[in-house]
Amino acid sequence: MKKRPELRYGKHSITMHWLKNSFGVMVAILVLIELLMVFLVRTYYYNSAKEYVSSQMNIVYTAVESNFNTGKANLNASLRSYVEGYEGKERIELMAVNNDGKVEVTSSGFSPYAESAMPDYEGAKKADDGFAVEIYDLPSGEKVVAVSALIKAKDSQFSALRMMSSMKKIDNQILIISITTLAVSVAIMILIFFSGMYFVRSIVYPIRSMGEMTRKFAKGDFSERLKKESEDELGELCDSINYMADELSNTEQMKNEFISSVSHELRTPLTAIKGWTETVTAMYDDKETFKKGMRVITSETERLSQMVEELLDFSRIQDNRLTLIMDTIDILAELGETVLIYQERARALGITLNYYEPEMLSFVYGDKNRLRQVFINIVDNAIKYSDKGDTVSVEAYEEHGEICISVSDTGMGISADDLPKVKTKFFKANHTRRGSGIGLAVADEIIQRHGGTLTLNSQQGVGTTVLITLPCLEKKSDQQQTEETKNDVMLISSQPQEERTDSDNEQE
Repeated sequence: MKKRPELRYGKHSITMHWLKNSFGVMVAILVLIELLMVFLVRTYYYNSAKEYVSSQMNIVYTAVESNFNTGKANLNASLRSYVEGYEGKERIELMAVNNDGKVEVTSSGFSPYAESAMPDYEGAKKADDGFAVEIYDLPSGEKVVAVSALIKAKDSQFSALRMMSSMKKIDNQILIISITTLAVSVAIMILIFFSGMYFVRSIVYPIRSMGEMTRKFAKGDFSERLKKESEDELGELCDSINYMADELSNTEQMKNEFISSVSHELRTPLTAIKGWTETVTAMYDDKETFKKGMRVITSETERLSQMVEELLDFSRIQDNRLTLIMDTIDILAELGETVLIYQERARALGITLNYYEPEMLSFVYGDKNRLRQVFINIVDNAIKYSDKGDTVSVEAYEEHGEICISVSDTGMGISADDLPKVKTKFFKANHTRRGSGIGLAVADEIIQRHGGTLTLNSQQGVGTTVLITLPCLEKKSDQQQTEETKNDVMLISSQPQEERTDSDNEQE
């Protein structure tokens, strides 16, 4: 079982990027939400406590003030009695503050800390309405909420009423809510972390496998393929890499076959040249042998030259350095000369070469040497892949403003699987026949640069037909004139109305 790669946490790894950018941002957001939640809950509970104590103080103060307004005797004793008998003392402690600013009477019966500060009382003395509420910590550390209301009666020995209640239960409630929200936030963080890590793994593992596999491809090892595990973009990338590997493997195989084929093709004429050179040197006085040897040497040298030229042309095409010397040419002259070159050779091989030449064809704008190179390649292939007794037919005609050149043979043909690849570089459909496998690719490139097409139709065991189409010179001129007319119309339409009117007047 193949071991899955481990996640890496390097500085520039995807995992670290996710941890810092995505997960880090989410954690920061959750922390901010947690802090905001605690702040809002604390503010809500504290404000509620202040409002509750303030409302209770209003009730008590109203009751006490009514006693003062009714003119009851011994008001101070009545106030003391009211404070000591306060019914809500289990929840809130009611106090009476004397004129010296000290708590004198409490509902609980216990005196508060002597040194305890009373910020609510101090605030009430400063307030316009004589009312203030504060939350603060006692010296014991307990947090309380306190409210003070100043007594406005002149004859009273008490200056204010004061209420105080512990915040312990409220703080406990806030703590429970904070812990709960914190636990929820931590749970969310854990969930995000593990789900995110699972997602990161689902991306990192395939990418890492792709990286390892592509490094193997770079070293020329095309024995393995990536396993597609999903139908998403990674699955598409996996298919693309596997397709690339197939194409590279095929190209590598074709390249190796091409090198082998070219080596063989080069070795054969060189062997013939070497052999006949030695023969001619040894039998210099035998004129017949000398002439025959020189013919062979010349023929094989031309063959070598043609192969080298094909290789150079292919290199120029790959580097986009193939140049064309364009001129008006008679296509029949170039085609007729090509047929004339191969007539004797076809006769010697027992192959019938027929040429159906029309009386006249339109001129073509192109490079005559490159077009002749194409014709030579196509006719040479037709003869090369034909056997004794077969027929090669060359026909030229004009149709729909295009020059059509058809080269057909009754040779061995091309299989349906190989037909789409015959114009591919390095590809040879039949390795038993001579050739480098790049001539047709070069020919197709030359025809395309002339604005034409090169198509093949073939059936194995029946024969092959190559159809070349080239635009006539008149058609090309019409196209250029049409483009120029369009440009003139666009230029005129872009001129201001006054300028066009002036131009029309001048023409009249």
